[in-house]
Amino acid sequence: MKRSSPALAYSALLLVTNNVSGQTSLTLYGIVDAGVVYERGAPAGSVTKLTSGVQSGSRLGFKGMEDLGGGLSAKFALEAGFNTDTGSLGQGGLLFGRQAWVGLGNRWGDLSFGRQYTPHYLLLDQVDPFGTGLAGSATNLMSTTTRMNNTVKLATPDWRGFTGELAYGFGEVPGDSTANRQLGASLGYARGPLVMKIAHHRVEDATGIDNARSTLLGGRYDFGMAAASLGVGLNRGTGAADNRDYMLGVTVPVGAGAVLASFTRKDDRSGGNADADQWALGYTYALSRRTNLYTSFARIENDPGAGFTVGNATEPGSGDKAFNIGIRHKF
Repeated sequence: MKRSSPALAYSALLLVTNNVSGQTSLTLYGIVDAGVVYERGAPAGSVTKLTSGVQSGSRLGFKGMEDLGGGLSAKFALEAGFNTDTGSLGQGGLLFGRQAWVGLGNRWGDLSFGRQYTPHYLLLDQVDPFGTGLAGSATNLMSTTTRMNNTVKLATPDWRGFTGELAYGFGEVPGDSTANRQLGASLGYARGPLVMKIAHHRVEDATGIDNARSTLLGGRYDFGMAAASLGVGLNRGTGAADNRDYMLGVTVPVGAGAVLASFTRKDDRSGGNADADQWALGYTYALSRRTNLYTSFARIENDPGAGFTVGNATEPGSGDKAFNIGIRHKF
């Protein structure tokens, strides 16, 4: 006897539900984000386009946790990035390019293995008023490494406001355990309106002889009527690369929305004096708990020798000025 397509779909859903019933939790979640972006100041001229992931990268994720008894639990996360404007995969076409990890956790902390966010990026995302998205993203000027492959990460629980992370990314170069290796760490305090944290990231080059390293000190204080943010970064790249990052920002709640503003500076100390300043202003408005509208504008003033561009959460941008307006839905 043949079954109709709806019957087959229902049977498949029951099968999936039965297969995961032994887990403590299994969550399907995601973000769909799309906006119109207008960029100016590029050598090829101005451009207007529809872009996916302007405020937050569009994604589809699965995360789960199983209680193993004795306070021990198994955890995992699989998160795929995609482009709302074309339907294609993000992160260069990787299936789970945003996150892919599995691990164990107990009251002493979590130990996870896979592709994960770096402690340095998580700090910048936490203190940037624009959340490393929109035209005002601090990543337009501030140095950071977003994710690490082949990573073992240890994250502590919250101890009276104090937390820490250690991350080690295997370089996987035969005969040289140092080449392409990555190291990350952070230590922070968050309690009430105050957040303070320091993070470090180090990447060895393909030879294992030279490295690039960044240290970021960031903080945020919520005064109620407004929240102020501060970030100071020290960066040493391969060769003679040497620069400093500075970010000062504010978030002002206005009814169901919030005004965002920030000033970010790149101070080049490598001899070329290729400095740059970014001024940014934005606004988000919550239509509901899950859906918001957004708009933002940012301008970068590049010194001779600097070529920084105004991007957003998923694109590097093409010019020194950008305006965007769009919608984001979380589920």
